Parts: sequence; structure tokens; C-alpha cells
Amino acid sequence: MNNRPDNPLPNLLDFTLEEMEEFISSLGKEKFRARQIMKWLHQSGSVSFEDMTTLSRDFRTKLSKLVRISRPQIVKILTSPDGTKKALLRLEDGLFIESVLIPGKSHWTICISTQAGCAMDCKFCLTARQGFKRNLKPSEIAGQLITLKHETPEGPDINNIVMMGMGEPLANYENTLKAIKILTGDFGLGISNRKITVSTCGLAPQIIQLGKDICINLAVSLNAVDDETRSKIMPVNKKYPLEILLDACKKYPMPGRRLLTFEYILIDGINSSVQDAKRLAILLKGQRCKLNLIIFNEYPGTSFKSPSQKTVEVFQQTLIDNHYTTMLRKSRGSDILAACGQLSGAAGI
Repeated sequence: MNNRPDNPLPNLLDFTLEEMEEFISSLGKEKFRARQIMKWLHQSGSVSFEDMTTLSRDFRTKLSKLVRISRPQIVKILTSPDGTKKALLRLEDGLFIESVLIPGKSHWTICISTQAGCAMDCKFCLTARQGFKRNLKPSEIAGQLITLKHETPEGPDINNIVMMGMGEPLANYENTLKAIKILTGDFGLGISNRKITVSTCGLAPQIIQLGKDICINLAVSLNAVDDETRSKIMPVNKKYPLEILLDACKKYPMPGRRLLTFEYILIDGINSSVQDAKRLAILLKGQRCKLNLIIFNEYPGTSFKSPSQKTVEVFQQTLIDNHYTTMLRKSRGSDILAACGQLSGAAGI
């Protein structure tokens, strides 16, 4: 696997099946060879052309001169007592990102990053403090799952994907969309669209576009019930205030009985009062949605605080009393800074 940042050869892990077929056809080979290569890359986890024994030796040699195979490399994995695992991954150019593996009853969920750093500047988020470095390529987004699926004991049991790691997925729209298509392809990893959730801080035009381009679960990070409060903690609200954001959410198609998710991080003294809960119930009236409440995860250097358990219980019950499906999402891995809003891509984790 060639990991030189200056390598000019195209990375095969950036190719969709259609692009792979076009490339293989341009070399005078049959299209089914593209499907074979996709299986080697994604299902077998091959990082060398020599592994691809269904291809002739001459063809493998030719491929090695025209393209490369490169995916994120595991530097370190930390494990929390609750079973959560945080992986520090190195990219070709030396930047670091983080992915999180979250245990379930019979499967694992992977939380993957879509950017190195983040430009959204949400005030409660540790990732935002790192600033924005660059967008991740499709090979680096999908590559997090491919790497961890083939290089960790938990890998074979990963079947749920949440794009809630470092960065704003819809600010890296084309690469995120392409990565999803690679992951869901029949000759890729074949992940069901129902098993993938994209989280956004509220980029309204991209929400509408996503609904047109692909059928995927959507989670919107709301975190306040009025524009003044939301703009203070989430600067994106100045560009796309609540009225515009919620209108985009109403237009987002969720098929069948599936519901759009609103995520609401509870911060003491900011947005967690019973009055906030009542206003939230009114704000979301008419939305086909469910609510995920998340207790703010404190980290070194933050001035924000987690609310008391009693405050959280009252907030949740108020929403339930107003007939909203409301879940309190248990924070996993906060002791290793792997919980929501705590990822930083710091090389010294």
C-alpha cells in the first residue's frame, strides 16, 4: 500500500463501480473485472494488487503502474470500560482523524469522520477547536470502515454507520455522497441505506439536495429553540435560521415509517429548562420526527456544563407528554474523549 502524499496515481478506493467499469473498459478489459476488483478492495480488504489472484499477473502489474490502493492507517486504538473503542487514523498527507466503534447487543456501530477538523465552529464541540484542515476524500471516508472492518476483531460485526465524527458531512457534500454510494454498492460492502445515518448541523440547501440524491437516514443537530440562543452556540444558524432549517427538514423524504431525527445536546443553563422543552414541543409541531437527547459531554477547557439528572428527566418527560418519541442517548466513551463532540484527531490520544 503506497501512502506517499505526493503519489499522483488515482486511488482505486475513490472509484464507484461505474467509474471502475469505465476505467477497466478503457484498458480493453471486460467489465466484470471491475466487479472482481471491487470485491477484492472492499470485501476482502486487499491492499496489494498481488492479492487479486482472479486477475492475470500481467494485468495486476499493469494496474500497479496506473493506480494505487490507499486507505487510512490505524495508529492507536483506545478502549473505554464501557466497551467503546476510539481509533486514531493517519491519512496519506500525515493528518489524523478519529473513528469510534460503539458496541451494541449483537453488532457494532461505527462513527466516521468526513472532514479533518471542522469549520462550523459550534461552541460546545471539541472538534471545532481544531479548526478546519480539509475535506476527506471518498477513499478516506469509506476507508475508515474498510480499515476497521478488516483490521480489528470487531470489524466483521460492524453493520451500522453514523456519519457523526469529525466535520460536517454536508459541507463535504460530493465526497460524502460518493462514499455512501461506494459503501452501499453491491460489489462494495453492500451496506443497506437503512443502516446509514448522516448528521448535520443544519445546512438547509444540502438537506434538500440530499433528499433528492439518495434515501438515507438524517439526523439534524438542533440544540436550541430560538434563533438567538442557537446562533450563539451554533454560528451556522446565522445563515440558516430555524425557520429555513425546519422548512428544509419538512421537505426531506423519509420513506415508510422511518422518522427524521433531531439531536438535542442538553447544556446546563443554556437550553435545558422545562420551558425550553415546552417551546421545543411547539417548534417541532408538524414534523415527522423523533428526538435524541444527549447530555453535554464535558471536556478539558470547556466552560459548558452538563445538566443534572433531574433536569434531564424533566426535559425528556415534558417531550413525551407532548407525544414525541424521545430517547436519551447514552454517552459512550466519554472517558477517552470518544463521545459526541469530543473527537479531535489529536496524535497524542
